[in-house]
Amino acid sequence: MVQNLNRNQFQFFPYHLVTPSPWPILLSFSLLSMAIGAVMYMHGYVNGGNLLTTGFILTAYGMGLWFRDVVTEGTYLGDHTKQVKTGLQMGVILFIVSEVFAFLSVFWAFFHASLSPSIEIGGIWPPQGITPLDPFAIPLLNTILLVSSGAFVTYGHHALLNGNRRGSIIGIFLTILFAVIFTILQYVEYSEAAFTMSDSVYGSAFYASTGLHGLHVIVGTIFILVAFIRLINYHLTDTHHQGCEAAILYWHFVDVVWLFLFIAVYYWGGM
Repeated sequence: MVQNLNRNQFQFFPYHLVTPSPWPILLSFSLLSMAIGAVMYMHGYVNGGNLLTTGFILTAYGMGLWFRDVVTEGTYLGDHTKQVKTGLQMGVILFIVSEVFAFLSVFWAFFHASLSPSIEIGGIWPPQGITPLDPFAIPLLNTILLVSSGAFVTYGHHALLNGNRRGSIIGIFLTILFAVIFTILQYVEYSEAAFTMSDSVYGSAFYASTGLHGLHVIVGTIFILVAFIRLINYHLTDTHHQGCEAAILYWHFVDVVWLFLFIAVYYWGGM
């Protein structure tokens, strides 16, 4: 009987077998609804905006509940053992590698169109009739903001490792602030641009690359915001902060991609 009791109370392996969760299927249908709603909205269909908004709300709701469960497992239940943390680290690395290839495809399309412009766009780059954005205006300011945010989030990380709670809070807060300003400035830039996504292959390549990056900035901001909230609530310590490290690694990836975008798309592609 003692042996059976021990088997019921303890597990003899270091892995975490997750309990059944409704959030993956909820997010799947929410993302599908949001994607369909976005297509309908962009093509002017009735109620496309409503479906897009509903899908976004359900996605945010599902993400919040899923984050809550993962935080509970890692912070309060002790389910994230050393082996589980190793698996999570590998998962984040593979996720970022997949993102690298997503951006690689966008850059491939951009350079394919710009290095050898076709006769349909006049054989020149940028195409005739396109007025590129000034790379030394908002794009340069956004570059300074993102590079600075990367420095502040690194400072916050090292402060956390050294037990400097106040320094960690300040560093991560400034990162979030700069990220929000970056997103606002990119919205202003899009509003003032003299071309749209339907203006030649230049418009398509420009908005596909910078828009995809902007989406990643928003996701990264949410990622770091979750880490910031957990830090405020004393969830993170110098030995228990893997979620924060994953967010920081993702943010550095976003920074590096932007540097390539600024040099290739804004500076070289607009000359």
